[in-house]
Amino acid sequence: MADETTAFVIPLHQVPRKRKDKAAAEPARAHRQRKKRKAPAVAAAAAAAAAAAAGEPEIQFPESLIPPEFLTADGAIAEPPLAQPLAVTIREDEPVVATRAVAASLIEPVAASRYHLAPVILSTAALALGAVGITINGWFARSLGSSDVAGWLFLAVGVAADLVALVLPSCAVSLWRTRQRATALVGWTIWLLTFVFAVAASVGFASTNITDVTLARASRVTPIITNAQASLSDAMAARDRECKGGVGKFCREREAAVAERRQILDSAITSVEATADPQTEAAIKLVSWSSRGLLNPAPEDFAMLRLILLALLPQIGGILLMVGHRSKSET
Repeated sequence: MADETTAFVIPLHQVPRKRKDKAAAEPARAHRQRKKRKAPAVAAAAAAAAAAAAGEPEIQFPESLIPPEFLTADGAIAEPPLAQPLAVTIREDEPVVATRAVAASLIEPVAASRYHLAPVILSTAALALGAVGITINGWFARSLGSSDVAGWLFLAVGVAADLVALVLPSCAVSLWRTRQRATALVGWTIWLLTFVFAVAASVGFASTNITDVTLARASRVTPIITNAQASLSDAMAARDRECKGGVGKFCREREAAVAERRQILDSAITSVEATADPQTEAAIKLVSWSSRGLLNPAPEDFAMLRLILLALLPQIGGILLMVGHRSKSET
């Protein structure tokens, strides 16, 4: 009797399953989305039926929490709209259409460049004032020396002091921001000493130059003074001739003429001295006119105000440099 054997054939290579077509899966996906959208409506209907059975008032539920403008024709959620186009005109004959983001990127660098320009200008002005202050202090300090060596030593002291007054405010602020308060206070104290020294030198420089210029203008000879001096000389010569033989009636007349011509010469010299500083005279008139006569400052008042401004302005370069550096770091 023969044995029955059964053979099994096992394939070595399995045939891969075919993937479902995406187009065939789209109807199923749309069906599931419709069922999801209908689920709230079915739940609302069931809730309304239960409320009616219980005798409670019917509650209205919205069909969908998604606004209709965010749904497509088949009910799918639409993608968010792209950025709205914005017309940006670069030239009059070439309009360019760009998005709002691109327009903002075009406008922001211009505004930023304008904002960064102010600290640069302020720092430049601070350096210019610092250079003027250094020159003033060096010149005046050197003029105090009795010899060349002493003059150069005073020059070094004046320049060094003004350089310290220029850079110390920025350094002190940086130290204060890094919580080194004691060192910052020491820096401000040293700056105050150098600032007072620099202001004193500026006062000496301004007063010396203003006085020299005023005296030179006051001592100038004008045609009026020349004529008055000539008339006085003639009157004195006539008096000497008339009074040579004794004092009489005509001698006394010549003496009166000499006194009169001397007064005319003094008036001419006084008028020239009054116009030696036209800025002071014009400022006094302006203040009196603008205040309707309530304020009538003396020439010495305006002279002191001008001296203070000329002494202080060249020495505030360090403060301006500190402000410009701080504004630049914040931008």
